[in-house]
Amino acid sequence: MTIAFIILFWLAAFMIFWANIGYPVSILLLGKIIKRTNKKNYDYTPTVTIMIVAHNEEKVIKDKLENVIKVKYPKDKLRILVSSDNSTDKTNEIVRKFIKKNPDFDIKLYEVKKRMGKTNAQNEAAKTVTSEILVMTDANAMLDKNVVRELVSSFDKNVSYVTGRLIYSNNKDSLTSKTENTYWDLDTKIRDIESRIQTITAGNGAIYACKTKEYYNFKPIKCHDSSMPLYYALKKKRAIANHNAIAYEKAGENDKDEFKRKIRMSRTIIQAILPSIRILNFFKYKWFTYFYIGHRTLRYSLWINHIIAFVTNIILSFMQPLYLCLLIPQLVIYLLAICKPLLRTNNKIINFCSYYCMTILAQLIGAIKTILGLNKPFWEKAESTR
Repeated sequence: MTIAFIILFWLAAFMIFWANIGYPVSILLLGKIIKRTNKKNYDYTPTVTIMIVAHNEEKVIKDKLENVIKVKYPKDKLRILVSSDNSTDKTNEIVRKFIKKNPDFDIKLYEVKKRMGKTNAQNEAAKTVTSEILVMTDANAMLDKNVVRELVSSFDKNVSYVTGRLIYSNNKDSLTSKTENTYWDLDTKIRDIESRIQTITAGNGAIYACKTKEYYNFKPIKCHDSSMPLYYALKKKRAIANHNAIAYEKAGENDKDEFKRKIRMSRTIIQAILPSIRILNFFKYKWFTYFYIGHRTLRYSLWINHIIAFVTNIILSFMQPLYLCLLIPQLVIYLLAICKPLLRTNNKIINFCSYYCMTILAQLIGAIKTILGLNKPFWEKAESTR
């Protein structure tokens, strides 16, 4: 029995290590060894629809529309579509007024009658799109003027999906936003290397694009961020990143908002650990197999690996002094995370411990809600990101 606990402990510890340190380091090294680049074709100017999904976004929707009409792209090839997910505030009214005041732009409002979340709103509105490329963006994400030009330049016959780069505009405003920005900067570097070598494992919801004819109606509980790159990769198509296509958004400015966001992101976490057994076929999917297992499978299983490592460590600490020594750092990290609100300090180590533990707890809650069937395809937005 002791041997079984030892195996479980070290296996869980290794997977935690690889998800947080091993995989990022290996990818950064790969990026230095493999010097591939993604070609761009700025002469390619297909028809484009920019879809904005909104639910009760009266605070930001006018600014968003003002931002989108300033995007540099041939006006005769650009359409703007607002998919309002059963908004009950003044969102629809603001959009209609904006359309009337800007008749020179092709802007449409699609009203979803029953609120079923962002993905459903995209599915419904996408059926009305006839342009070649569909660009999707959030209502609270402000776009760089060259964003469409950059996104479409990355498409070719093998590329079906292109994600842009999200920059947090308030990355220095609070400890929460600073920590999220640090994590996101590293993840952006990893995605860039995955993209250059073969294909990314996930995008971001603030700004991305796909070929309209290859759009797929995912179930409302899923989100395009994680579902689209996987879907295309399994079809032997490429999903890549063009980090010159930039969107600006506010990160959550407090732990409460960020915690809620991470729980929402974990609503399909159990299935996402290994959504298809085909991913394991390295001979067919090559680098994508390595990317997905390292970047997604192990990261999405952090919650269960932390539980296994902690429980087995407690049991083994009564048997061997080595494991008591290994248990102490775990206890210190968890205690620092719990005590952060009481300590009221800007210490980077304490803040990191708190942020990391918050992420693991959010995963656990997401997994429990999935098991209990409590997850919903829609959520209340974080006000500090508006």
